[in-house]
Amino acid sequence: MKLPRSLHLPWVAALTFALAAEATWAETFVVDRSHSSVDFSIRHLVGRTKGRFGEFSGTISYDAAKPQASSFSGIIQVKSIDTGNERRDGHLRSADFFEAEAFPEITFESTEVTGTGESTLDVKGKLTMHGTTREVTLSVEILGTGTNPRSGKAQIGLETNFAVLCSDYGVNSWERFSAVLGDEVRIQVLIEANAESEAQP
Repeated sequence: MKLPRSLHLPWVAALTFALAAEATWAETFVVDRSHSSVDFSIRHLVGRTKGRFGEFSGTISYDAAKPQASSFSGIIQVKSIDTGNERRDGHLRSADFFEAEAFPEITFESTEVTGTGESTLDVKGKLTMHGTTREVTLSVEILGTGTNPRSGKAQIGLETNFAVLCSDYGVNSWERFSAVLGDEVRIQVLIEANAESEAQP
């Protein structure tokens, strides 16, 4: 005996509500460059020399309830390298190092995200620099989330510290490289990013 169609509707509605309650959505954030930084340091003779990139952008899709659904991407403009010395910066843009004219961007695109703690993630992805792409895993700490009181937009802050080898990307063509510089570059990325739309109540 079939139940009347009207008796099926409450069950359908209940199932739809349950599925909606279980669903999660990743919020999309855009990097706020004025409150973010990309810094690096490298061994120089008996000390370390610091530098930064001033022009960069990125997008973060983050789901706190389902971190594996998150994604991260970023672009750095090589010409914006700044070590506080114009002559040195020009040398770093040359064919001895980054070849900025031929390879103007450093990019990162995540391929897998794994939650490792309440506010930490392992972000695996492809880092492309100087025409070479390698897989890296970044340990990312979510510094905080909230709502910007002025714009009404959701915000996220995060940090990652990692290291790469110049030789892995061919950024070591200078004939005196090994006599003056170390191969490892330590990188610190601090990001504050804003949601594309106003936060929902």
